[in-house]
Amino acid sequence: MPWVKGKHHLTEAYAWFLARWAKRLSWQEVASAFHTTWGHVFSSVEMAVDWGRKHRDLSGIEAIGVDEIQWQRGHRYLTLVYRIDRSCRRLLWIGKERKVKTLLGFFRWFGKKRTASLQYICSDMWKPYLKVIARKAGNALHILDRFHIMAHMSKAIDEVRAKETKELKEQGLEPVLTRSRWLLLKRPENLTE
Repeated sequence: MPWVKGKHHLTEAYAWFLARWAKRLSWQEVASAFHTTWGHVFSSVEMAVDWGRKHRDLSGIEAIGVDEIQWQRGHRYLTLVYRIDRSCRRLLWIGKERKVKTLLGFFRWFGKKRTASLQYICSDMWKPYLKVIARKAGNALHILDRFHIMAHMSKAIDEVRAKETKELKEQGLEPVLTRSRWLLLKRPENLTE
């Protein structure tokens, strides 16, 4: 039968149908909704992923993003590398753990030629990432994640406010910086009397 690949129990069209639904619902819910087994949904997703990996185009990548997500309890992470070009945003690579050797593994897989063509790399401020990116893709502009920069700024503002408030109290002056965090963070044009 031309619409079935090998000795599979599902037609190719039905497998693609299940794989698309598996992006929206859990695999068990898809199996239940379409009166099939979890295994059939799994094999459909596996078929779609294999097809995607075989047909993936890695040419012309100019910008990547490096981040991590917590995988299980207890500080277990996965390193994710995304393509973040204007024309295309997609996951390129997943590595177990958040270590230097993990990100080095990505650059080994990605290749020297493609790495040399990178213009932008966005990551957080985790030191091992910074070191690997500087070593492997030093010609690319390294952009730090705004979320992490703002977290450091916010922490610094709180530390300075606490220090200044303590010094004012020691001098017997009124601690005017107490409860002023949001006042300091407001834009000047939004300030009121």
